[in-house]
Amino acid sequence: MKRTSKAEQAADAIIEALPYFKHFAGKTVVIKYGGSAQVDAGLRRNVCEDLVLMEAVGIRTVLIHGGGPEISEMLGRLGKETKFVEGLRVTDEETAEVAEMVLVGKINKGLVAEINLAGGRAIGLSGRDGNLVWARRAKPVAVNGENVDLGQVGQPRKINPEILADLIEKHYIPVVAPTGMGPSGEMLNINGDAVAGHIAASLKAEKMIFLTDQVGVLAEVGNPETLISEIRVEEIEGMTRRGIISKGMIPKMESARHALEGGVKSVHIIDGRVPHALLLELFTSEGVGTMIRR
Repeated sequence: MKRTSKAEQAADAIIEALPYFKHFAGKTVVIKYGGSAQVDAGLRRNVCEDLVLMEAVGIRTVLIHGGGPEISEMLGRLGKETKFVEGLRVTDEETAEVAEMVLVGKINKGLVAEINLAGGRAIGLSGRDGNLVWARRAKPVAVNGENVDLGQVGQPRKINPEILADLIEKHYIPVVAPTGMGPSGEMLNINGDAVAGHIAASLKAEKMIFLTDQVGVLAEVGNPETLISEIRVEEIEGMTRRGIISKGMIPKMESARHALEGGVKSVHIIDGRVPHALLLELFTSEGVGTMIRR
């Protein structure tokens, strides 16, 4: 029997993906990128290649990235203590300057360069560019009976999607840093998951994908064999009470809820440590991770 060549295998894979190319062509996919997949150079290169391919087959692609560990590392190098309250970084003026420098000046422009080197056309944006993300200051958090002011921490209030739509129409890939414009024009540091959910809703995206360093939502913490493949949005509250959804998964689920209520068709949490995880999710029948739907 004649052995199948690599070229024939590649041709078969393309034919298998053709229905998915047709389905997603012209539709918007918003990706929140974080965790170790963002830090590892090889995985980051895979993601950038996936984004270029997605845009090439007609998918309107928007990338929102994180950067919390890198901010903490820079603050440590500067000798400044990092303080968190209920998972939110207390952000005084000096910390805000460092956060903007790392998120906008380093991580954002680094991803833009890598996408461009992979053959794409990416443009980096902060939440203050084009009035993209208007934000309010987060409310003080009660800790041991005292209210702790979080400083320049924000929550999305309004998204102006026009700049994203203009760039997408011209076949650019917008890369968004999770910052926002505060009431006085100041930079507010915002949870990247929240920014992604609000942007996805404003664009009425077909799909929002969290590329993270977890396989998805697990029924038993630490046991990947208990992966939950699908969750209905009305199940989120009960799963949170039972502790199935906890810690860093909570803001992702809140973001998913906002996106779905805003018109997004489905939200997926997938393991960004898997090479070309985006292509597996979009262009194969198997998919990976956990899907949240209405």
